[in-house]
Amino acid sequence: MAAATPRVTFDDVRAAAARIEGVAHRTPVLTSRTLNALVGAEVFIKCENFQRAGAFKIRGAYNAAARLSPEQLAKGIAAYSSGNHAQATALAARELGTGAVILMPEDAPRSKREATAGYGAEIVTYDRYTQDRTALGTALAEDRGLALIPPYDHPDVIAGQGTAALELLDETGPLDALVVPVGGGGLIAGSATAAKALHPGIRIIGVEPEEGDDTRRSLESGARVTLPVPRTIADGQALPTPGEITFEINRRLVDAIALVSDADIVSAMRFAFERMKIVLEPSGATGLAALLAGHVDNLPPRIGVIASGGNIDTRRFTELVGG
Repeated sequence: MAAATPRVTFDDVRAAAARIEGVAHRTPVLTSRTLNALVGAEVFIKCENFQRAGAFKIRGAYNAAARLSPEQLAKGIAAYSSGNHAQATALAARELGTGAVILMPEDAPRSKREATAGYGAEIVTYDRYTQDRTALGTALAEDRGLALIPPYDHPDVIAGQGTAALELLDETGPLDALVVPVGGGGLIAGSATAAKALHPGIRIIGVEPEEGDDTRRSLESGARVTLPVPRTIADGQALPTPGEITFEINRRLVDAIALVSDADIVSAMRFAFERMKIVLEPSGATGLAALLAGHVDNLPPRIGVIASGGNIDTRRFTELVGG
């Protein structure tokens, strides 16, 4: 008999919030009258681009790492990631006084590789288009005796990510909908767990790049679908299949998935920079992109959006939005 998929509860999210307090930032929630007028609703942006290590990932990485035994921590931590979870795990390891070895794709953004190394981690590279990072990362951890913290498919990681929505709703009060970028599904799974517990009627809307709609297809089919590794500017969402744990949560709690094009993402990045004075990486802008491009149906009056990260260097940002 197959083992039951681990569950994540609202109590897990609240425990994670207490655990990460003083380590992760309580990021600001911004509004824009111009944005509200364009969208036709009151929009609240949870700015995880101002989070430590530049994205929401420190929430889950630190929560999971802090729950390891002293013996496990002493041996060190391993992770695999295209960038943001890599940086977050490296930072979490440094905060907890241990080492980290991170498996990253060869084409990961330079700024993310450099930041990961800057936090003290050892980096091992692989080809994301021909090699299986989960298998490689698992083998790497086993060979070196390290505790593996995956980027999304782990109950403690999911609970930690849910603290972003917990903070947002604590600041805004009840919202009608929450729009969340979807990669492996950890952020939306944790956010949905928190949001639906607090406000059962809230709509949870995920956003994926058009070229990487594995979660949308999986939810429609009722089973996890695997696609070729997507080629999109949203590198943090360039994943071929949802996580096992995240999919089971999201099939219960997510109400809809919207898709955005790379052009939609660039327009949202430009709007955020020019009108709200914030820098978003492509994956961090997909929620905003879905609203600005009109890809969310039947917009309710009050909407929260998680802007999941801002890790992009000047050259790449200019290359994308400068045209």
